[in-house]
Amino acid sequence: NGIPRDQSFQRKAGYVQQQDIHLETSTVREALRFSAMLRQPASVSKQEKYDYVEEVIGLLEMEAYADAIVGVPGEGLNVEQRKRLTIGVELAAKPDLLLFLDEPTSGLDSQTAWSISSLIRKLSENGQAILVTIHQPSALLFQQFDRLLLLAHGGKTVYFGDIGENSRVLTSYFEQYGATPCGQDENPAEWMLKVIGAAPGAKAERDWPETWKESHECAEISRELERLEQGAATNSSTSSPDEMSTYAAPFHVQLALCTERVFQQYWRTPSYIYSKLVLSGGTSLFIGVSFYNSPLTMQGLQSQMFSIFMLLVVFAFLVYQTMPNFILQREQYEARERASRAYSWYVFVLVNIIVELPWNTLAAIVIFFPFYYLVGMYRNAIPTDAVTERGGLMFLLIWAFMLFESTFADMVVAGVPTAEIGATLSLLLFALCLIFCGVIVPVNALPGFWKFMYRVSPLTYLVEGLLSTGLAHNNVNCSRLELLQFSPANGTACGDYMAPYMQMAGGSVFNPNSTDVCQFCPLATTDAFLATTSTSYDRRWRSYGLMWVYIIFNLFAALSLYWLARVPKKHSITQLWKKESF
Repeated sequence: NGIPRDQSFQRKAGYVQQQDIHLETSTVREALRFSAMLRQPASVSKQEKYDYVEEVIGLLEMEAYADAIVGVPGEGLNVEQRKRLTIGVELAAKPDLLLFLDEPTSGLDSQTAWSISSLIRKLSENGQAILVTIHQPSALLFQQFDRLLLLAHGGKTVYFGDIGENSRVLTSYFEQYGATPCGQDENPAEWMLKVIGAAPGAKAERDWPETWKESHECAEISRELERLEQGAATNSSTSSPDEMSTYAAPFHVQLALCTERVFQQYWRTPSYIYSKLVLSGGTSLFIGVSFYNSPLTMQGLQSQMFSIFMLLVVFAFLVYQTMPNFILQREQYEARERASRAYSWYVFVLVNIIVELPWNTLAAIVIFFPFYYLVGMYRNAIPTDAVTERGGLMFLLIWAFMLFESTFADMVVAGVPTAEIGATLSLLLFALCLIFCGVIVPVNALPGFWKFMYRVSPLTYLVEGLLSTGLAHNNVNCSRLELLQFSPANGTACGDYMAPYMQMAGGSVFNPNSTDVCQFCPLATTDAFLATTSTSYDRRWRSYGLMWVYIIFNLFAALSLYWLARVPKKHSITQLWKKESF
C-alpha cells in the first residue's frame, strides 16, 4: 500500500516456518501463551491473551493434547500436531497484517497435508489473511487457495490473480495466449508449470513474464496498487508508540517470562542439574577425604593449598556442562523467536545467566561443606575467634567461583558457533589462568614478561581469598621429619642462639632451653607461609570484591560478543566496504 515498513512490521506478521521448531519441554498451551504474552500488544490484558489462546486451541482443534509435552521428534507430538502448533504459535500472536506459511505441506503424507490445508482454509474463512508458498500441490490442495502468484526463474511474475472454481480463471488466462488446453484429468498446478517451462523436460513456447507485463490483468493490478498507495497517502492516521515499538512486551515482562520458561526447562530436564550437583559434591568430597584434617605442618599447609588448587580444576568440567544448554537456547531463539520479535537478544543472554544462579548457589553449598570441614580449614578458624566471618567468607568465595564459572562459559560461547569450539577456547583461557595463579609457580619465580598474567588472572584473587581465609593467623607445628636439627655453639641455649636469625627470617625453636641439639621449624606462623605465596589475610575482602568485578566483566563481555558475532546488523562491515569502494 506504499507505506514503508517500520521496525514493528516483523511482529505484526506471523511467519510459519517449514521446520517445526519448538521447545521440547513446554506444553502446547504454554507455548501458545508464551507467544501471546510476548507478541500481542502490552495494552491487552493477561486474561484477554489467555482467553484468545483458548480460542486458538479450539480453532486448531488441539483440545485433546493442549496440555501435552511437545517432546522431541519421534516422541511427544506427531508431525501433524507439531505443524498445528507451529501455526498456533503464530496465530496466538494475533498478527495484524497477515499469516505467512512457508511450504506447510512439505514432508507430510497426503492425509496430513490435506488436514493442514483444510486448517489453513478454515483460518481464512475466519478472517485471517494468509500467504502460502507451496511447490507442486495436488489438484485438491490447489483448490483450497483463492489467488495465485506464479513466479518464473529469477523471481519474474508470470501470473497474479484469482484461481477460480476448478482453476478455470487461471487456465483461461494461459489458454487465451496460446497454451495447450488443460485436460479435465490434469492437475492445474502441474499443467501451468509445463506451460511456462518449469516442469522437467518442458519448454515454454513464449516469454510468459513479458506476456504478463503486457496483459490487461497486469494493468488492472497496477491500477489497484496505485489506488491503494493514494489511499495510504491520504490516510493520516498515526500509530501509537505501542504499535510502533520493535517489541510488544516491555523489558521486564520479556525478562520475567523468558526466565520462567528457561527455569521450567531446567526443572523438567533435571539431568543437567543432577550432573552439576554430583560433579560439584563428588569433587569436593573426594578432595575432603584425600586431605582429611590436614595438620598445620609445613606439609599440611602445602596440602591445604593444593586442595584449593584441585578445587579449581573442576572449573573446566562445569564450563563444559553449561555451554550445551546455552547453544540449545540460542538455536531456538535465532531460528524463530528473534525473527518474530518476541523478545530482545539481550534478554536472551541475561536469562541464560540468571537461570543459572539458583543451581550455582546450590552447587556452592554442596562444595562448601565437604571441602571446608573435611580438609580442616574450619579447625584453623577456631583459635582466631573469627569462625563465623571465615566460614561465611569461604562460602561467599566458593559461590563467587561458581558464578564466575557460569558467566565465563556464557561469555566464551556467546560468540562462537558450537559448544565444541567454545570448550576448546575456554580450556585455553582456563589453562592460562590456572598456570599463572601463583600456586604452581610463585609470582616471584615468574619471568618478568609473564608477571602480568599473574595480575590479570581471576584465579589469582580467588586463591588468595581462599588460602588466606582458610589458613591465616595460626601457629605452625612442624612434624619431626620437618624439624632441622643442629648443635648450638659454645653451649648456648637454642632459643638464644637462633634469636637473631628468627628475628630476620622467622621460624621457631621446638626446644628453646636445650643446649645440646636444637630442633628448628623454618615456619613459625601460617602468615609466614602465606607471605611466600604473596598472599595476605588483609586483602581477603578485596579478593572477594575483585571476583565480582570479573563476574560483571563476563556479563558485559557476553553481551558484547553476542552482539558482535550473532546479532544481525543493518549494514555489515563487508557491505559498507563494498559501498565505499564502488
